[in-house]
Amino acid sequence: MPKKAKPAGNGREEGPVPCKQVKVEAAGGSSTLNFDSPGGLFESLISPIKTETFFKEFWEQKPLLIQRDDPALATYYQSLFRLTDLKSLCSQGIYYGRDVNVCRCVSGKKKVLNKDGKAHFLQLRKDFDQKRATIQFHQPQRFKDELWRIQEKLECYFGSLVGSNVYLTPAGSQGLPPHYDDVEVFILQLEGEKHWRLYHPTVPLAQEYSVEPEDRISRPTYEFTLKAGDLLYFPRGTIHQADTPPGLAHSTHVTISTYQNNTWGDFLLDTISGLVFDTAKEDVALRAGIPRQLLLVETTAVTRRQLSGFLRTLADRLEGTKELLSSDMKKDFVMHRLPPYYVGDGTELSTPGGKLPRLDSIIRLHMKDHIVLTVGPDQDPSDEAREKMVYIYHSLKNRRETHMMGNEEETESHGLRFPLSHLDALKQIWNSSAISVKDLKLTTDEEKESLVLSLWTECLIQVV
Repeated sequence: MPKKAKPAGNGREEGPVPCKQVKVEAAGGSSTLNFDSPGGLFESLISPIKTETFFKEFWEQKPLLIQRDDPALATYYQSLFRLTDLKSLCSQGIYYGRDVNVCRCVSGKKKVLNKDGKAHFLQLRKDFDQKRATIQFHQPQRFKDELWRIQEKLECYFGSLVGSNVYLTPAGSQGLPPHYDDVEVFILQLEGEKHWRLYHPTVPLAQEYSVEPEDRISRPTYEFTLKAGDLLYFPRGTIHQADTPPGLAHSTHVTISTYQNNTWGDFLLDTISGLVFDTAKEDVALRAGIPRQLLLVETTAVTRRQLSGFLRTLADRLEGTKELLSSDMKKDFVMHRLPPYYVGDGTELSTPGGKLPRLDSIIRLHMKDHIVLTVGPDQDPSDEAREKMVYIYHSLKNRRETHMMGNEEETESHGLRFPLSHLDALKQIWNSSAISVKDLKLTTDEEKESLVLSLWTECLIQVV
């Protein structure tokens, strides 16, 4: 934790000292992120802090500042997004509101300076230079390959969507007033310098209340300046603001965020319907009709007691449940996440390759980090019995250009559906580095070959 501020010579307190910070000296040679695995990428991102230390001491608890003195890393960060990138992006067709916002903090309020329709570089540059406005670019991973590469690995690591926004702010200017977000935030300083102020108390895990009254932001708890190559993390709910110091070059930073709607409460809502589905099949009390006109009157103490009893029954059943039925969270995550970062033209992610799997083949899962296996009620509306089915969803064919853009009508799920009798065989594939098709736990050879052919056609397995 930071030290207490000491009184200054004039009797007032000095400015607050930075939050927990690590200074890293340059160590000869190039310094790049480790893309060998999702865990390796995250650890290299927060280096020299170890992952175990980060989640024990900082995650959802307090900010972490890592200040680095590494020219190679600073150069790499600068390559992720520059002010000059806006010219080529505008030529590809970007629009105010959807892709870019132009704003400035005036008298403690956010003033939006967007035009209508398509954004043009000359107008953006004019607002940037003359109006001292901040340019906020939404989800740059749609266009910038290296950010796609980073965020794809982070989505594998967190098992949650990872979005980003770039902020380009002129010297002596501020884009946004003090605010907080409902996401875990990692700030990467790309160009120039940015002066940050974080306030206490932090909104507990983004509990809903305003950052007002003024005494909440009267004096920052943490105050520091980020330079190119530095990283800052702070938990969701942390009230913050940032500006570019006057007399210096403009500042560029990218905010990488995750864990929105990814709480225990969200998970409970996701799994409770499946638990009720399973329990009701065996407990006749849950299948009994509710009292007449219950939906037309206020709930009574008797009704609440009966519901409490059902919840206790569900809790008891949960203790011995091996398979939780996920209603939406797994599917929604896989539907909306980034596709794998490609090497080459990416055809290996959409077109089956290699040998056709046969009964005597050895197979292994392909792109396991991008596939989820879940059990749920049959989604076929014509099936009145509503039996459980095995669902496999994957993101191999997702569209990078719609990532985190809220285009529900353009999003579709990719995957397969199998009868529950195939679950053990699928788990064998999931839990093995490689397995023989003939060893799969299915009744007939025809079922075994049919299963692996379906997976291979969807590019989910390879023959080794």
